[in-house]
Amino acid sequence: MTGKAVRVSQTTITELMIPAYANFGGKIHGGILLSLMDKAAYACASRHAGTYCVTVTVDKVEFLQPVEVGELVSLHASVNYVGNSSMIVGIRVESQNVKQGTVKHTNSSYFTMVAKGDNDKPVTVPPLILEDGEQVRRFIEAMRMKEIRQKMKEEMDDAKSTVDLSQATEMLRTERCIIQMA
Repeated sequence: MTGKAVRVSQTTITELMIPAYANFGGKIHGGILLSLMDKAAYACASRHAGTYCVTVTVDKVEFLQPVEVGELVSLHASVNYVGNSSMIVGIRVESQNVKQGTVKHTNSSYFTMVAKGDNDKPVTVPPLILEDGEQVRRFIEAMRMKEIRQKMKEEMDDAKSTVDLSQATEMLRTERCIIQMA
């Protein structure tokens, strides 16, 4: 299978933030931004894979700065890593106030996407051609994040399966809860 360069699938989506996207505080809903990030991740991943892709995980969603109504939000997506059928797409979100001429980085996130064939089964994606040091760095970072996510999943599963209610009173002694079981 022939590889594809990172630049082939890089995607930027820009959208005007309208009043309907605002929350009660007058800022853009985080859910609106997540939806736009998902669209950018899909566009980027499907360009690389050449097929339909689905979102499997979303990592590290931190809203660093609020987005205001009237600003232009640009989502810059790039395939950072490919596995067999999966891709990690990095997304940088920037908000531009065109009146003031300012641009602010509002958040970055990583979407794991899986390529699907016509039978809805995962399909192999092309290798990623890395053309500069930044792309190599991002690929290695994504490999590390994938390993950390797997370890965290195992620990979270372990935490759920090892709860011992006989120790609850002592475990929760310093927490802000009140146990009132019959």
